[in-house]
Amino acid sequence: MKVTLSALDTHESSFTPLVVIELAQDVKEETKEWLKNRIITKKKDGVRRLLTSGIVIQVFPLHDNEALKKLEDTWYTRFTVKYQPIDSIRSYFGETIALYFGFLEYFTFALIPMAVIGLPYYLFVWEDYDKYVIFASFNLIWSTVILEVWKRGCASMTYRWGTLVMKRRFEEPRPGYHGVLGINSVTGREEPLYPSYKRQLRIYLVSLPFVCLCLYFSLFVMMIYFDMEAWALGLHENSGSEWTSILLYVPSIIYAIVIEIMNRLYRYAAEFLTSWENHRLESAYQNHLILKVLVFNFLNCFASLFYIAFVLRDMKLLRESLATLLITSQILNQTVESLLPYWLQRKHHVQVKAKLQALKADIDATLYEQVVLEKEMGSYLGTFDDYLELFLQFGYVSLFSCVYPLAAAFAVLNNLTEVNSDALKMCRVFKRPFSEPSANIGVWQLAFETMSVISVVTNCALIGMSPQVNALFPDSKTDLILIVVAAEHALLALKFILAFAIPDKPRHIQMKLARLEFESLEALKQQQMKLVAENLKEEWREGGKEKTP
Repeated sequence: MKVTLSALDTHESSFTPLVVIELAQDVKEETKEWLKNRIITKKKDGVRRLLTSGIVIQVFPLHDNEALKKLEDTWYTRFTVKYQPIDSIRSYFGETIALYFGFLEYFTFALIPMAVIGLPYYLFVWEDYDKYVIFASFNLIWSTVILEVWKRGCASMTYRWGTLVMKRRFEEPRPGYHGVLGINSVTGREEPLYPSYKRQLRIYLVSLPFVCLCLYFSLFVMMIYFDMEAWALGLHENSGSEWTSILLYVPSIIYAIVIEIMNRLYRYAAEFLTSWENHRLESAYQNHLILKVLVFNFLNCFASLFYIAFVLRDMKLLRESLATLLITSQILNQTVESLLPYWLQRKHHVQVKAKLQALKADIDATLYEQVVLEKEMGSYLGTFDDYLELFLQFGYVSLFSCVYPLAAAFAVLNNLTEVNSDALKMCRVFKRPFSEPSANIGVWQLAFETMSVISVVTNCALIGMSPQVNALFPDSKTDLILIVVAAEHALLALKFILAFAIPDKPRHIQMKLARLEFESLEALKQQQMKLVAENLKEEWREGGKEKTP
């Protein structure tokens, strides 16, 4: 008996869908017909309105299995250290995702000099802080140079893709935005209107206090961690056994796990709050979400390290805590983001195959199987979490480089596997996202540059606190503070000079853009002259007719 699967019946039709729209179960036929007409007439706001109202559950493009297989073969199926097929990634997933993988690859290779230089410092001159001054200075210059060089590489890529110079598009209201229906004074269209003062009240009276409360709770958990550290240290000093020496690392491991759990729970709360604030534009929503998440993650991940460095002044504990937090967070991120979802997806794949075989249908159900499988896949929510992970990693590497120079080596090892696990995640764990054009990595460039400035202050302060440097100023601590502040200002000045001296775009890209602008202006001038000539000609004809008797 033949089972009919409507448009998915590949024996009855050669139709190959590109995008799947999942509707709610109780949708009326009139609504389906209206949506079909909106799609045919290319009215983009139809699907957005139905997503907001809950009539459309989700919209996603299907994976192109043939193109995906070719991409996988050149990307991650064989674990080798090689350049990624960035242009192929861009062709399949779009510029935004290709830029993330391009930045991940670039950042990994940029970490190698720090890892190579940091290894002998770790092995041979562990307590020699005088030599760490050279290493820290190199780190601070390195952090500036790599970010400036990335701008040039990013400009070259996006120029090749045609997205370096993008016209600003008028943003439509985001799905989920609600309010009283009215007429937009700019567009003249009917859309929900929501007073700005109500949004501001929600931000300052609810969201801001909630964020402050979460920050306080994060600090409270940090103090519990230090109590656990004191307990483990006291137990080890009393017994001195090998088991208690291993126990010294347990509080840091538990704290690292708690940090990851708190980061993820806070992320859900931040998304809920930012949606509840009811921002009209997707860009405004993303900016408020990024600000909330960055502030909490920075404090949650680095507050304990700052406390150990500048309050407890325990460099040994700082090294141990930094190493434990970095390694544990990397293992957890790899497991939670890629390996666990991939295992669950494979398990679901087996269940779907079993159900299809139970149908005993005399059809080619390959397409049906693909739609059912991808419908249940997780939705890729953008590159936010991926950039955030690299941002925190950059903080671990740069903020306390003079204390733990081995951090860069662990970051390189993690990123070599991160490239493959993220590629697996994009190809086999998540639905295929709609491609989005991008000219750069956006606000994350500023975030990384801000972190590099903070790292100047922390490393200068740590070097100034070292016993060797303090021994040079036994009588006057004021002179020491003034010299440390002067060194910090000099390094900051050097960073800004380097940032100014290194152009954001290569010379040949600048010349091509200038040439393009010149040709555009010339074309516009020719068009204007042509219009003026036609107007004069028309006026001359009309004047000649008036003179004719």
